[in-house]
Amino acid sequence: MAFRSKEMVKKIMKNIGGEKKLDSGVKESLKKCLPDSKVVMNRANRGIYAGRHIQFGNQVSEKVVKGAQGAHLGAQAHHNALWAPLLNRTRRNWKPNVQDKRLFSYILDRHIRVKVTTHALRCIDKAGGIDEYLLKTPYKKMDTEMGLLWKSKIEKMYQELGNMEVVLFPQEEENKLAEEFKEMRIKQRVARRDVRRNVYGWSPRVELIEERSEDVEANREELVANS
Repeated sequence: MAFRSKEMVKKIMKNIGGEKKLDSGVKESLKKCLPDSKVVMNRANRGIYAGRHIQFGNQVSEKVVKGAQGAHLGAQAHHNALWAPLLNRTRRNWKPNVQDKRLFSYILDRHIRVKVTTHALRCIDKAGGIDEYLLKTPYKKMDTEMGLLWKSKIEKMYQELGNMEVVLFPQEEENKLAEEFKEMRIKQRVARRDVRRNVYGWSPRVELIEERSEDVEANREELVANS
């Protein structure tokens, strides 16, 4: 187990040379930024677990008393002894349901592969995406190192995006850019078609499949452009 907030504070205090070198209120603000969870698995530092970690407890099996074990007792005591369970406790642990997922980030404009728990997936869906979840979750509740890393990275990118100047193009230039992009896509399709023909050969059936795939891709591009 690792990543205890108290141990992190002690380590930071040791690295800076003690609490005496800190200004008043700095230590309290530092504690607010650190996760307040007690125990976090080492494996959780490589993913986003949303507070779900390994738990320890007892596995209880019930065994009913039957027969003459309670015959010498009174009627009520005999009834209680007859149905009272003998609890056999076995120590065990419960691990979280962790899955390897590809989540799309709008600020990065790509998918990121990360290990997440099913609870974290529900939290991400409720927030509206991985970016919104990382931005809305405070640092003290982000209890894994990977979560802190992605949160700080995405916050920095959104801050840089907010400081950028927004420039609006005239309608003629937008149409020109759209036409250039369309021509570039056509050239890419032709290049892929030539490569496929050189590798797999050419036949009327292959040509029919290529035409259908090009039509599907063109329809998809039109839907994206109109949305």
